[in-house]
Amino acid sequence: MSTPGDADRVRERHAALEALFAPTSVAVIGASDDIRKWGNWLAKGALAGPVPVHLVNARADVVLGRPAVPSLVSAGLSADLAVVAVPAAAFESAVDDALAAGARAVVGISAGLGESGAEGQARERAVVERVRAAGAVLLGPNCLGVFDASSGLSLTSNPLPAGDVAFISQSGNLSLELAQLLSDHGLGFSRFASLGNQAHLDAADLVEASSSHDGTEVIAVYCEDFRDGRRFAQAALDARRAGKAVVLLTVGASEASARQASSHTASLVSSSDVVDAACAAGGIVRVNTPSQMADAIALLRKNPIAAGRRVAIITDGGGHASIAADVAASVDLEVVHFSDGLASTVAAELPAAATSVNPIDVAGGGEQDLSCFGRIASSVLASGEVDAMVVSGYFGGYGQYGPALAELEVQTATALANAVAVHGRPLLVHSMFPQSPAATELRAYGVPVYRTIEGAVGALGETAGIEPATLVPLPEPEEPLQAFGYWEVRSALLGAGVQFPQAHLVSSHDEFETVVSDVTYPVVLKAMGLLHKTDVGGVRLGIVDADELRAEYVAMVERLAPPAVTIEQMVDTSSGVELIVGVRRDERFGPIAMVGGGGILTEVLDDVATALAPIDADRALQLLKSLRSAALLHGVRGRPAVDLHAVAEQVAAITRFASAHPEIGDFEVNPLLATANGAVALDARAIAVGDVIKHTKER
Repeated sequence: MSTPGDADRVRERHAALEALFAPTSVAVIGASDDIRKWGNWLAKGALAGPVPVHLVNARADVVLGRPAVPSLVSAGLSADLAVVAVPAAAFESAVDDALAAGARAVVGISAGLGESGAEGQARERAVVERVRAAGAVLLGPNCLGVFDASSGLSLTSNPLPAGDVAFISQSGNLSLELAQLLSDHGLGFSRFASLGNQAHLDAADLVEASSSHDGTEVIAVYCEDFRDGRRFAQAALDARRAGKAVVLLTVGASEASARQASSHTASLVSSSDVVDAACAAGGIVRVNTPSQMADAIALLRKNPIAAGRRVAIITDGGGHASIAADVAASVDLEVVHFSDGLASTVAAELPAAATSVNPIDVAGGGEQDLSCFGRIASSVLASGEVDAMVVSGYFGGYGQYGPALAELEVQTATALANAVAVHGRPLLVHSMFPQSPAATELRAYGVPVYRTIEGAVGALGETAGIEPATLVPLPEPEEPLQAFGYWEVRSALLGAGVQFPQAHLVSSHDEFETVVSDVTYPVVLKAMGLLHKTDVGGVRLGIVDADELRAEYVAMVERLAPPAVTIEQMVDTSSGVELIVGVRRDERFGPIAMVGGGGILTEVLDDVATALAPIDADRALQLLKSLRSAALLHGVRGRPAVDLHAVAEQVAAITRFASAHPEIGDFEVNPLLATANGAVALDARAIAVGDVIKHTKER
């Protein structure tokens, strides 16, 4: 329950973030005449802006021809925003000066703090505490500045083009490259913030700030280390709900890229599959290169996101039609067959030699009646048979043939844009003339124009069908497990609604004799206290009578000396599908759910899907259907289909249980047997948070 004090702190933080991007005054601490220093570049940018600027230099009275002061406090000056570009040894005193002068926001350019080792981290934490106590915010340190087009603030090493794309980045050079790539689309930045060490403000904070920014249409993020990955996903989800897509470029998919990222930020690079899970939860578009980021941004600014992956292609040449279709297939887009009715509608607009199937080749129809592009696009997008449309080829070049065609081509561009607005499905254009008047007209309406077909179709492939999954809140922690043995975990799972076969725990020969005549055969005998029971012969299946059970029990006790065994009713697995359901706790993203092919083939199949845990039954169903082996769940070669909804409920219950126990670092049910009648867990294990690293090394 929130309190008036909470509301005051929220307002204070919003005001501080406002000061970061739209300050009433700026102080450059470390301002310099030396053109090789950040203090020089930042001071020039600040002085070019619309707000008062104070230059601070401990050794010079004049910088860039303007008066300078040794400190803000000694000169009796105040500043709304202070940018600090001094050596690490002077960073703390510079921040203290800024806070004492009333700064609500501080940008730390200085390096050599948290990224330099334990001592630097301690100093950095101490500064953050003072910033928090003052009700201010700190960007960085070890960052590369901040920019806001609407306020005219430019505290970066290089000028950035104005536009409506917010870029939040852990790399300064990427901002310069992305600016150049966006310029091909006529785009620029609404704001830019360099993350640096994220000692205080992190990526989630800046996504939140940008999602409520009127001048921003799309939020782009380059991030190597997500300090609070779950909150980042929630911030992205909130941005999507506010109508602003989030495009993410990150690293760590290869060992070399993870090693390089760690070396220059001293950050723990988040694993790629975990980031994918967060992207799914937040509806985030993930890309792999800066050019892909620019292409996706161009599509997402004004266009609706394609609900699915069905695409129509219209070209004015057979070569472009075939190439576009192949590129679409390479990114898993479906170039669908038109219905007879739609094909007839398209054919009515074209010459006899044209192709009205998908992909559509107008075959000279453009020269005869260029406006056919607009009518065909409207009919196809209205049909409900496709989720998006791509125009590829010569469109944009017809205007070269004379003023009449030039005017008609621009009018047709307007018609294409109107088709998007009316029918709510995206349209992309690949043009051999991407800077033509028609291309300019399309971009004015938010329809992206690409220089290459792979850029256009690739952007659609990266964005189509991306809808946020349900981001289930973390449950309140439950009473911690007192022991992590199989029997204790099994008992706790039973209490959480997870189904197991009937079983008995036996700790002595006398207990064994009491149980042996009461069980229903066949049974399974399991040794307790072993992490990988199957590998060492700690599991015996299909025991058919009491005599065989006695013999196996004696042999197992003599060989392994387990503290106890379980005798469990044997379940017929012949008509079921074995799954694995796991949850591991990630330092940045919290509990991560994993569903995949189970049993002894878990590592062989390597067929898994991940999500931020806990998940509900609907999300569990989506994960199950996404597996490469999903066909087995629907029944093959005479095997019955499993009850997917019942299985999904059990998967959800398992992830809820593990998420409610933060003392568990690694958890799995393997196998979970999925059958036509539901699902039953046949084994489970849990490892305490502190023991996860030890067990990983033992493997």
